[in-house]
Amino acid sequence: MNTTKKWVVAALFAALTCICTMIIKIPTPTGGYIHPGDGMVLLCGVILGPGMGALAAGIGSMLSDLFSGYMVWVPATFIIKALTALAAGVLFRKSSSLLSGSKAASTVRVVLGGIIGEALMVFGYFVFEIGLNAASNGGFTSAAIAGGIAYSAAGVPANIVQGVTGIVIACLLLPILSQIPDVRTWIHDGIKAAA
Repeated sequence: MNTTKKWVVAALFAALTCICTMIIKIPTPTGGYIHPGDGMVLLCGVILGPGMGALAAGIGSMLSDLFSGYMVWVPATFIIKALTALAAGVLFRKSSSLLSGSKAASTVRVVLGGIIGEALMVFGYFVFEIGLNAASNGGFTSAAIAGGIAYSAAGVPANIVQGVTGIVIACLLLPILSQIPDVRTWIHDGIKAAA
């Protein structure tokens, strides 16, 4: 395997993740936005593997927050999106022995990894928003934390929609990207290594 080529593709995936996160933004009532970038986050984990994929997804997503002026979200986004890609990549590979063979099995593995990865995303942003809101409303008192929970809960449905959209995008794009010989090889090698 040509590791230089894989690092270049990882950088491209980071850039695509950033662009897909920034190019279409549907504002939410809590000040965030829904975007198709999570599809790229999941593909980072599936195609590049849990380690390199997590790095590409975290960097690309973090850069979108940085370029969009969401500075306070940059560290949390890096961690949350990296964990999302990591979980998707690990589950895609580990479930290959249970679900192998057809293209439909590959889609089921993407959905399985996507559900767990996106659940981590929803939970991660929920927890971060609680802390962020509590800190900006008088510190970590029980009243500030309760207010943070209420405010953060309002963003959960939008994050779920974003996660489901990401899973659908990843399921649609993976068969297309799998036609590229290097991508197919990286996925196959990753599955063999995980077995």
